[in-house]
Amino acid sequence: MIGRNSKLKTLPDWLAYLERLHPKIIEMGLERVNRVKINLGFSPSFPIITVGGTNGKGSICSMMEAILSRAGYDVGCYTSPHLLRYNERIHISQQEVSDGDLCRAFNLVEAARIDCDISLTYFEFGTLAAMQLFIQAGVDIAILEVGLGGRLDAVNIFDADCAVLASIARDHMDYLGDTREKIGFEKAGIFRNGKAAICSDSNAPASISQYADLIGARFMLIGEHFGYSVEATSWNYWGDKRKRHSLPHPALGGTHQLRNASACLAALDTVRDILPITISNIRHGLLETTLPGRFQVLPGKPIIVLDVAHNPSAVHALSVSLSNMDFHEKTYAVFAILKDKDIDGVVRAIISKVDVWLVADINSPRGASADEVVQVLENAGVSKANGAILAFPNPVAAYVFACKRSTKNDRICVFGSFYTVGEVMEYLNLVKYG
Repeated sequence: MIGRNSKLKTLPDWLAYLERLHPKIIEMGLERVNRVKINLGFSPSFPIITVGGTNGKGSICSMMEAILSRAGYDVGCYTSPHLLRYNERIHISQQEVSDGDLCRAFNLVEAARIDCDISLTYFEFGTLAAMQLFIQAGVDIAILEVGLGGRLDAVNIFDADCAVLASIARDHMDYLGDTREKIGFEKAGIFRNGKAAICSDSNAPASISQYADLIGARFMLIGEHFGYSVEATSWNYWGDKRKRHSLPHPALGGTHQLRNASACLAALDTVRDILPITISNIRHGLLETTLPGRFQVLPGKPIIVLDVAHNPSAVHALSVSLSNMDFHEKTYAVFAILKDKDIDGVVRAIISKVDVWLVADINSPRGASADEVVQVLENAGVSKANGAILAFPNPVAAYVFACKRSTKNDRICVFGSFYTVGEVMEYLNLVKYG
């Protein structure tokens, strides 16, 4: 039996322990985590909305959280990964849970895990801790973001009253398959018999609707069962039974956010008999939604854009959003990425928008080295000879250089990974608060 470590007193102690608890960072499968769940006696009495997909999951979760909170409900929201603090992953009533509450939840999960003589991954352990906190708080609804895939992801041990899929793109192919059809099948695994299964990808792989039909889920596809239209200064949502007119554009930047907002409203319509919301709740919620690191534009000159985009589809959306901004003389890209990503695809999705590439190593065993990224850039046609590529030991060093080199008419775009954006955000906080 794996022994319990009595020295775990603080959240950093616990997180360091969880990182080394399991021999693999990622291990697909539900058997181990489900056994611990059963031992914990979890039986949530509140509705659960599970959100999956390649890109857009976090935005949909944040919009739902904001709208439901505006309606006066106590919302539990579990997302990942985090940028600065682990506490960002678990919200109750729009507040990050405290270190003390996390440690107490981890203790309960640890006792149940040891009783089962089972090892859990970092994400599996955290998922169980989140549900423990939601049950303890007696939330009105829980929103769970899938970590990776869907069918074999830890959040899938909980049955969703409504499941949402955002976009479906090629990512995590070592785990999910090398085609959109295979990836779509894995992500559709969060659907449940007789429950709403929402997809906001208008070009969804056929495997998604086929799986929904196979298990008897109520499949709803954007453009067929729900959707939106755009007006000069507002937008309209339509569903099978409900329409919402003259809605404000979401506070989250990017034209793709209307797809995410439509999926959010379609999901909320499925639980309206239990948790009704008003048009005022929707309008205020859309305007109040915040999500750091998703096309986050910082005030001041030069313009600074922070975006965790890390696959070709997300970076294409970032490229479109950059195109829609006012003119800037030069764009400096602070770029670092994990080596298991489609680095070439990411580069080519935004290459026309970048004048100077400032590439960096990432402080992670999974990180691609700056030299590896430089090679990809050169293969894509970017030349080091004119200073269009420079390498740095970390994203902060690259960012500091960009600030020194750029003028007020330029912009700096930090992207490629949660690690990349997180390190720069931590530096910015240090500069601001000391």
